Amino acid sequence: MTETTGTTGTAPGGPSPWRADEGPGRILELITTGQARTRSALTQVTGLSRSTVGQRLDALFAADLIREGAENVPSRGRPSKTLQLNHAAMLMIGVDIGEERTRIAVTDLNTNILVDRVERLALGEGPDVLLDKITETVRDMIVQAGLGDIPVAGIGLGLPAPVDYDAGKVLGWSIMSGWDGYDIRGHLRRTWQVPILIDNDVNLLTLAEHRRFWRDEPHLLYIKAGTGVGSGMVIGGQINRGAQGAAGDIGHAHIGGFGDPQCRCGNLGCLEALIGGWALARDLRSRQHSDSHDARYVVTQVKRGDTEAVASLRAAGRVLGEMVAYATSLLNPDVIVLGGMLGTTGDHLLAGVREVIYQRSLPLATRQLRIVPTRYKSRAGIAGAGYLVRDHVLNPATLDITLAAGGSPIVVT
Repeated sequence: MTETTGTTGTAPGGPSPWRADEGPGRILELITTGQARTRSALTQVTGLSRSTVGQRLDALFAADLIREGAENVPSRGRPSKTLQLNHAAMLMIGVDIGEERTRIAVTDLNTNILVDRVERLALGEGPDVLLDKITETVRDMIVQAGLGDIPVAGIGLGLPAPVDYDAGKVLGWSIMSGWDGYDIRGHLRRTWQVPILIDNDVNLLTLAEHRRFWRDEPHLLYIKAGTGVGSGMVIGGQINRGAQGAAGDIGHAHIGGFGDPQCRCGNLGCLEALIGGWALARDLRSRQHSDSHDARYVVTQVKRGDTEAVASLRAAGRVLGEMVAYATSLLNPDVIVLGGMLGTTGDHLLAGVREVIYQRSLPLATRQLRIVPTRYKSRAGIAGAGYLVRDHVLNPATLDITLAAGGSPIVVT
């Protein structure tokens, strides 16, 4: 496959205005976005002749990327068959590496999960060992699910660290000790000769939330409150990664007025050191004499109705609200989504965030602002990895080059 590794994909709101020199890739985009789902509609939207549209559809049929649906659409002549993406033509592999657990999934082209697993894979084992274990697990999952005859389209990998998206490498300090600058893509390509796309885990959560639930909103801010704290931004319909992949790393921004506790990064007074799951567990541990150290302990105590845990989480929401209020005035998003393990415990954290944002931010920035919890119960990272791969594989420009060369949009390993 002709592969690029930088930012690909079209704006989530739909395709850009048609250009006559564009090929099968844009035809597929019109089909998958619902802009045109029959031959006659494609002819009308593109202005191309019926025979030219037919040639481009033939290329997509030959690549097994589209199929005719069961639905008939009335027309002046014979009813037209609808065209749709053949979501079963390829597999996508999504890997969401967390601080304590790694979720691995095999999905179809519509990001529907066909099989998934959650494994305890320790980051401290280092990239060589961990990536080999992921490869072994993926192979086993594909065989066990009877999916070995379906080619793999690509791999999407989410990491709890700043990521240089173009290079596919961890950059700078993170909890992933030993991963800084490591050639993750090169390691995985020893086994998988497919596009491999690597991004920060919160960016994948942001992408999943936006593409699944808020596609029509061009400006979205996603806050992940879990063991650590981070954010992702959609600006103008696209993920904003920043110059070095560090955009949205609010967890290690200093916030004054709440003391300066030691953070895991070595600095003092980071937001994460005040309201991260490990920090809340630290504070509860000192009062309750427990030995737990992570966000799961906090969530468990909140669900049990522990008054200290509930009060701690509500206070954390107000501290988080101070930081998010700055971001609200700076970015002016349409919607703010609160996710992560701490963000899914009810309204305790969300209420504090809302309270401070509406107090601190300018009325113009909050006039139509929606502040909501994530709609995902789980697997958002996997969904985001799937969207990342799908956007790359089905990118019109990349797909046109591949099909023009007589190739397939996938490389079978």
